[in-house]
Amino acid sequence: MWFDRAMVALLVLSAPATAQTSKERARAIAGAPATTPQRLTLTDIPVPTGKPTALFDGHSLKGWAPWLGYADPSVTYKSDPSTSPIGTSRDTSGDFAVRSVDGTPAIWVNGKTWGSLVNQADLRDYHLRLQFKWGAKTWAPRVTLPRNNGLLYHTHGAAGEVFGTWRPSVEFEIMTGSTGMVVAVGGKLRGRTSVTFDPSLIEPHLRFRAGGREIDIVNGTPTWNVEAATDAERPIGEWNTLDLYVVGDRAVHVVNGVPVAEVHDLATIAPDGTRRPLTHGHIQLQSEGAETWFRAITVEPIKTLPKIVVRDK
Repeated sequence: MWFDRAMVALLVLSAPATAQTSKERARAIAGAPATTPQRLTLTDIPVPTGKPTALFDGHSLKGWAPWLGYADPSVTYKSDPSTSPIGTSRDTSGDFAVRSVDGTPAIWVNGKTWGSLVNQADLRDYHLRLQFKWGAKTWAPRVTLPRNNGLLYHTHGAAGEVFGTWRPSVEFEIMTGSTGMVVAVGGKLRGRTSVTFDPSLIEPHLRFRAGGREIDIVNGTPTWNVEAATDAERPIGEWNTLDLYVVGDRAVHVVNGVPVAEVHDLATIAPDGTRRPLTHGHIQLQSEGAETWFRAITVEPIKTLPKIVVRDK
């Protein structure tokens, strides 16, 4: 998930002349930019406490429920789209299907109409692994933007509750150049992580950094997402392996064996304003403007998280 660059630019241009720029805000939040990149590795990888379960059976979408947003995705982030989402009102076989690619079955996501596939399993304390690769097609309004999708976890709430298209959740971003980014999907979702200010990024200019300044990720604010520590994705057309480790209200994002983010104190904001730990939920596979393939989706129970360690040079 990624807000349109034009919308971000509009917010900046419409701000009072005396207001901070987005980079000034990021510096105030995260401090001075890091002078050197970090090389991260995983240690203490947990031993599964049970057998793995396949969430994709290889021949059907059994256990997965589709939901579609608006017929015109360009209205998704508008405060008043003046129309209703598609939801489940039409056949979705042209949006999500099981097809063969590279000689094996995979879940095919068209990407033209935004939405998601939600798995019926309510998961907690697990290691999820899947493989994905990009297809050939991209669609308006993201034709010229980085390919975009997402693995959303700790999903809860109602279908279409977020922008008429997704359910509240934490996002393990899948986007060229940013796979592994942490995004808060929904205004009542929270999660803490450590960051550095990276002026090379577009707004909000925050990158995950072990030992960095701790922030709370809050949608609709200058801390609404945190970029992955590094771009560990393979070239378009090649398969990538994602590992998501979740124990309670903590999670670790790993791309092709490289840890790229950690988030903790995941929570939702209750009607009375209190913070309530978010420790379980469903997963969603997004559709957001790019043809995508998913395969080999498995989950196994764990009791501990791996540790992210900064390697010596």
